[in-house]
Amino acid sequence: MEYRKAISTFDLKKMKTEGEKIAMVTAYDYPSALLADQAGADVILVGDSLGMVVLGYDSTVPVTMDDMVHHSKAVARAAKRCFVVTDMPFLSYHGSLDRTLANAARLMQEGGAKAVKMEGGREIADSVKACVNAGIPVMGHIGLTPQAVHQLGGFKLQGRQPEQARKLIDDALALEQAGVFGIVLEMVPEELAGLITERLQVPTIGIGAGRLCDGQVLVYHDMLQYASPLKPKFVKAYANVGEPIVAGISAYVREVKEGAFPGEDNVYHMDGSALEEISGLYAGAKRGE
Repeated sequence: MEYRKAISTFDLKKMKTEGEKIAMVTAYDYPSALLADQAGADVILVGDSLGMVVLGYDSTVPVTMDDMVHHSKAVARAAKRCFVVTDMPFLSYHGSLDRTLANAARLMQEGGAKAVKMEGGREIADSVKACVNAGIPVMGHIGLTPQAVHQLGGFKLQGRQPEQARKLIDDALALEQAGVFGIVLEMVPEELAGLITERLQVPTIGIGAGRLCDGQVLVYHDMLQYASPLKPKFVKAYANVGEPIVAGISAYVREVKEGAFPGEDNVYHMDGSALEEISGLYAGAKRGE
């Protein structure tokens, strides 16, 4: 078996320094993580977007710690090379630092994550510092922060105006100072993402943030068009697995309805003598005798 060295935060920092782009895939279960790992992805993000993509919610807000631990476990079992980062869900890293540390510890000890991700800027710096000081690697996330979607007024581009842009730059610098090993930039103009990336020593990972980030992330279901509920501008479909899946299930349903499945190749048979013996035993019972 070919040996593949597992990716670390050191490797990600080195990739930024050497100009090698980082490929991150958001995945939520064992088979998708296994395929992403085999395909050569560097990082797998177990995103709380699973709330919308696989649980059917209309936002990430209802996702719980138990949800994240459950899905993180599945991904961690599959990932051999990829660095696994798991989202801390809504309000799991606000309030007391003890509670933040306990929740982050669950994602690593129970969920098998190698790092956690938090949304927000300067306002979460203390939570980031506490985790980093406890030995928990943290990835930041600024720009469109889905957990605050109701406060932001929807899934909208962030940082287009000078005041917003300055805040995002300040937030990125504050997160770096707090000790994050990388920052996701979501739904910000390409030019602003470039300015932030130039000012940081840690890598930036873009999603809807243009070409100037140190890496990119897309959701497994979006890039493969696997029953993906959202199709924003920044998504590129590299395959369309949804159509053949629907076609395959439709063919199955049709054959069941028509009695064509199962066919002779899909059934098991008894030995003739055994069938004769058992049929004889129950022949009378069949006639109601």
